[in-house]
Amino acid sequence: MERTGKECGRTRRMFLSAGISGTAGLVLLTASAGRGAAGSILQPANPASDAFIVRAFEMRDMASASGDQAYGAIVVSSAGVIVGEAPSRVVVNGDPTAHAEMEAIRDAAQRLGSRDLSDHVLYSSSRPCPMCEAAAYWAGISSMVHGHAAASAGRPELCRG
Repeated sequence: MERTGKECGRTRRMFLSAGISGTAGLVLLTASAGRGAAGSILQPANPASDAFIVRAFEMRDMASASGDQAYGAIVVSSAGVIVGEAPSRVVVNGDPTAHAEMEAIRDAAQRLGSRDLSDHVLYSSSRPCPMCEAAAYWAGISSMVHGHAAASAGRPELCRG
């Protein structure tokens, strides 16, 4: 059963937009404006669930190396392309909402120029918290995968209980 944001006392967050560019079979996702989304995203040679979880853990390692909490996340399109990625930035940005999953969703929305991430999968180093799951829900993420075992957390829900 789909719940509305009003039922949980939540409101929808809007995301900033950006652009996409491509070259000769290599997809380079870059941001034209906004915060957070800069440069291109390296794609795995073998786009599969295990490679995506490895990339989420690489983001986690980046967070730790920068002095932040050890969490990382990526957003992958139904075509198997990483369209957003981020380490946790809670400590370094002084922002309690800058969880890796929230930052990866923001990055993907900026790069794609759309807040609609339907048919995308959120991969993260650990199970998304309720705030991050709500953000994934509002973005239209189709499923969430987490941890070394690439465990399915299912479709995002509001007020999971």
